[in-house]
Amino acid sequence: MTTGAPTPTYPARPPRSRLRTFLPLGIAAWLVLEIWLLTVVAGATSGFVVFLLLLAGIVLGAVVIKRAGRRAFQNLNQTLQRGTAPASGSGSGGGNGLLMLGGLLLMLPGLISDAVGLLLLIPPVQKAIGRRAERTFERKLREAAPGTLGDAFQQARMHRPDGKVVQGEVIRDEPGDTPQEPRPPLMG
Repeated sequence: MTTGAPTPTYPARPPRSRLRTFLPLGIAAWLVLEIWLLTVVAGATSGFVVFLLLLAGIVLGAVVIKRAGRRAFQNLNQTLQRGTAPASGSGSGGGNGLLMLGGLLLMLPGLISDAVGLLLLIPPVQKAIGRRAERTFERKLREAAPGTLGDAFQQARMHRPDGKVVQGEVIRDEPGDTPQEPRPPLMG
């Protein structure tokens, strides 16, 4: 039965990226491989040995994450006490991040994730991955569309419920434009 009302048209969906397409498949394959490897090791040794391996991974991962977090906090504290910006090549951010990732992978149940987590604890591997990540990040920044972050804030987009995009401009109120009342204290 038709009512005579026009059928609403919705904008076409953008195509899915490769990452969104293959990431779920990769995670599923990794989980199947982890379970298969655990069953192979349990069959060759015993279930108790597998349990001890998984428990050791959890404990070691927790220790690594705690140590990396403490080191990152100490580096941040020293940087704030000096009153300077952190040096980009100091390794305080990237190295601790890779240590934390290694600890997290150790805490995940599975032997493959444990092996990758242990690899991330090796300093030469951390440096190689950190350099590669930095080069990739810089290349992606160079390939990005022209414009600055400020330009992005100057043009705002509002999405209406019907899917249409309304172009707009952000207008900032300067502190001297309107009289302000005194603010109450934050802590009483």
